[in-house]
Amino acid sequence: MFKKILIANRGEIALRVLRTAQELGVHCVVAYSQADEASLPVLLADEAICIGPAPAAGSYLNVRNLLSAALVTGADAIHPGYGFLAENAEFAQKCEEHNLVFIGPRPDSIRRIGNKIEARKLAEEADVPVTPGSGDLSSVEDALVFAEQVRYPVILKASAGGGGRGMRVVHSADDLERNMVNAQEEARAAFGNPEMYVEKYIEEPRHIEIQVFGDGEGKVLHIFDRDCSIQRRYQKLLEEAPSLIPDPLRQRIADAAVRLAAHIDYRGAGTCEFLVDRDGNFYFSEMNTRLQVEHPVTEMITGLDLVREQLKVAAGMGLPLNQEDVVLNGHAIEVRINAEDPENDFRPAAGTLSDVHWPGGPGIRVDSHVYSGYKIPPNYDSLIGKLIAWAPDREQAIERMRRALKETVLEGVKTTIPFHLRVLENAFFQRGAVYTNFVARRMM
Repeated sequence: MFKKILIANRGEIALRVLRTAQELGVHCVVAYSQADEASLPVLLADEAICIGPAPAAGSYLNVRNLLSAALVTGADAIHPGYGFLAENAEFAQKCEEHNLVFIGPRPDSIRRIGNKIEARKLAEEADVPVTPGSGDLSSVEDALVFAEQVRYPVILKASAGGGGRGMRVVHSADDLERNMVNAQEEARAAFGNPEMYVEKYIEEPRHIEIQVFGDGEGKVLHIFDRDCSIQRRYQKLLEEAPSLIPDPLRQRIADAAVRLAAHIDYRGAGTCEFLVDRDGNFYFSEMNTRLQVEHPVTEMITGLDLVREQLKVAAGMGLPLNQEDVVLNGHAIEVRINAEDPENDFRPAAGTLSDVHWPGGPGIRVDSHVYSGYKIPPNYDSLIGKLIAWAPDREQAIERMRRALKETVLEGVKTTIPFHLRVLENAFFQRGAVYTNFVARRMM
């Protein structure tokens, strides 16, 4: 096992990684920006080092500063968390060049599967279904030709993107022309790459993802599925595991995810995302080469610690688990609590938390870095915590989550708690009738 690692991230994921690493006896250095000097990960770290100013470009996205921080503190490895540089192949490559272990997939895996067009080709090679899609588009004219071939609606996507950035659903040629330039600029700003492609849009699908884990030598396990259909502008708001799909379909999707990950000798934790239509057909969407924000629901239904397994595989200790060791138990729901005003188009609501009280009781888990008096910086994502409820079945998990949300106190800023309570009380949600347009169609 590593003696010392650098955690190249912030907020709840930095704290999440810190806790597991410390349990393994690993000395942890937390890299932080000037805006995060008083954050909980910094306060609880064995060691902390400032890597730059508040803007992410000068700190959490600054490869030179992060590598320097790791080298000057004598770290053996870097854990990137999620977001920022977690799926950046060049950063992973630079870590290797400086004799630092990147706790994640190999650079080549990130590079190949991280490009959405290349990922589609790899999926087809692994006999994984994909929606009809174009290659890289050099012009609006190329996009119009493809859209006419597969018929509208279609969806514009950034080739190097994820998390909903650069994505636009278009229903006509006029829509496509109007949206493509804006989508390209958004992709350029988010990923430094304006390349786009087009897919046939699947209307009202479920968003199902499979957690996979590989040893980098061809052994890959699936760790069941999650339903991430509750979204706003392609940003997930609530996730649950397992999803409400029939077991035979669940197995087919899981098998497809394992085939794809094994095809590229995948190492570490990853997630294959699929769209499932009303007829039970499923299509590969993308693969995230990192730990997901929603990984706690998988941990709750399996009893596994995915960060622990990440550290062990990256340290060369192998993957002792076999597929039969991964056992499903109960149902878990996670809500993302953001500092946003749901009554005002989810506008970010940075500020100071004057009072914080998290819930407890059986089956409740809280992943959060905030505390009373914590000042939420305006520079980053608005996520301030994740609340997870586990119970023997979905109905009990919903009731447990409702109770826990009502116990939660976060004074001083607007949060998404009222929105989540509305979701839980929605009759369509309660009977599992959820699709990616659920918020727009059932909540607005």
